[in-house]
Amino acid sequence: MVGMPADVALDQEAGAEALLELETGAPAAGGGFVAHAPDGRVVFVRHALPGERVAARVTSETRSFLRADAVEILRASPDRVAPPCPASGPGRCGGCDYQHVDLAAQRALKAAMVAEQLLRVAGLEHPVAVEEAPGAPGGLGWRTRVRFAVDRSGHVGLRRHRSHQLQLLEHCPLASPGIEALGLEAARWPGARDLEAFVAPDGAAVLSIERGPRRPGTPQRVDLPEGLDAGVVVNGQVRRQPDHLTVQACGRDFVVHAGVFWQVHPAAADLLGTAVLEALDPRPGQHAVDLFAGAGLFSALLADRVGPTGAVLAVERDPRACGDARANTAEQHWVKTVRAEVTAELVATRLGSPDLVVLDPARQGAGTDVMAALADLESEPTVAYVSCDAASFARDVKVLLDDGWELVSLRAFDLFPMTEHVELLGVLRPKRA
Repeated sequence: MVGMPADVALDQEAGAEALLELETGAPAAGGGFVAHAPDGRVVFVRHALPGERVAARVTSETRSFLRADAVEILRASPDRVAPPCPASGPGRCGGCDYQHVDLAAQRALKAAMVAEQLLRVAGLEHPVAVEEAPGAPGGLGWRTRVRFAVDRSGHVGLRRHRSHQLQLLEHCPLASPGIEALGLEAARWPGARDLEAFVAPDGAAVLSIERGPRRPGTPQRVDLPEGLDAGVVVNGQVRRQPDHLTVQACGRDFVVHAGVFWQVHPAAADLLGTAVLEALDPRPGQHAVDLFAGAGLFSALLADRVGPTGAVLAVERDPRACGDARANTAEQHWVKTVRAEVTAELVATRLGSPDLVVLDPARQGAGTDVMAALADLESEPTVAYVSCDAASFARDVKVLLDDGWELVSLRAFDLFPMTEHVELLGVLRPKRA
């Protein structure tokens, strides 16, 4: 088109908005891929792949960058595949970033993203390889916990990317067979705002329901569909037992109540538990600390290794998770569970002189203040940092690296197939002459 930049194309249909024709490059946090607009601004393009040429519709913009969806693939990558879910794609469900990407290529993209975050944020060059996890054939059926949103008419769906709008679903391919057996998508849930299903390997299930705001004409209570085979908790109150599940990891049973964190991938607890023990090699008599302890997975496993001549301190802020952690370590009298926020002050004043520290924080990470307090511990412990976010991991690791520590090992596990997310296990310790 005469007078138009070479890399801008306009849809000439009446009223149609302009599309950018872009060359896409490296993966970026958030599930997109980096491109550049004609004015030089970075564009984060979802539903693309490195090396593709795409027509992209801008979905939001700032002075420094744009977000866009690839709505037409002009030159496809050989790693592009057909998404297994019809709800995946521009303007639809936001739960998956990489359904259009071959599984091996997904892991390569995640490895590249982790390596880039470590280099850019922490100044560290480190090889990264993402390991496949068992229990998710074809990258599907792995979510043993799914949180659905409910619209005002009671229909179930998942939120669209960066939107409060719902994508109504008949089936979620990422949900485990146990989740899908509950038939949640086919039922109506008037009066509910959100519902979270959690299933155990034996098929037992518990459903956590949050009521929506009371409006004229809305039901006073959430009616349960006939035939629902699950425990039910509504706004924290038990409606139908059971209100917890028993799950297994590393040869132990763990009680996990509705709403308490537990790894979503069916192989994750076993995989991470084994990896942490291998990395730290706990020995009888050692003192270990489990920060962000959740239901006590790592606390119990560490306690088995350090034995009654050792000690384990578990720190967790959620009272329900603390209750589960205490139940799951009840026979290990050398484990102490403390309900508290993990802060720099707590690290400095209440951990004692640990030999080993495990951190498994939420996506936002432990925080630089907490990491600085760990660096100041006189006992110079070995730290195992479990993280589901490469950016916060790199930020926190940098604190220890700047204090003279070293990243002695790093493993990455593909516990979130079809998404950009990856689980990391980094082991750090002070450099010793």
